[in-house]
Amino acid sequence: MPDNAVMASAQTSPAAKPGPRLGLRERKKIQTRQAIRSAAYRLFEEQGYDATPVDQIADAADVSPSTVFRYFPTKEDIVLTDEYDPLLESVLRGRPADEPPLTAVRHAVVDGLRHILGDDTPEMRVRMRLIRDVPALRARSGEGMAESVGMICGVLAERTGRRADDIEVRVVTAAVLAAMQEALMVWVDGGQKDDPLAYLGRALDVLERGLTL
Repeated sequence: MPDNAVMASAQTSPAAKPGPRLGLRERKKIQTRQAIRSAAYRLFEEQGYDATPVDQIADAADVSPSTVFRYFPTKEDIVLTDEYDPLLESVLRGRPADEPPLTAVRHAVVDGLRHILGDDTPEMRVRMRLIRDVPALRARSGEGMAESVGMICGVLAERTGRRADDIEVRVVTAAVLAAMQEALMVWVDGGQKDDPLAYLGRALDVLERGLTL
């Protein structure tokens, strides 16, 4: 969901099996990306998102503005780019084939978000507040939600033999993602004091019992 930011931390990558050590070039790219993000989040927290230009972020990260744009095409991307969709797709494909669609999506969403939120960093918390408070970020996160819906619908279609554009498939997918988004916003509105996964579990319980209160 690239960039579906309400759904993930921009700091955490999907868990992977041990593999070859990254080369120096790749490690430097990761370090540069992290330096840009860290500088941006610090400045956003200190002086606000709209008041922080990209050239100031570049200066704080000790890189050029062109380097910032090479890693993040827009300022919004610094906040919204994440690895949640590939992780969610991988987890969903790994669910038991005979599992009901809603159950499979629920487990995939919870497991994926657990990975993303595993490192409960101050930057992740700032990110969620920015998504709530900055209209441009909220709008872009909605675009990311649409991309996530399309991805999940495709996987569910493969699992069930139905079409990805069937209304039932789309409604199940959209309902789960909307519940997740709302759960995270309730967590932010509450001061981010409790476990966000607990809010997500409560939201998904509402769906599974048929939207009864």
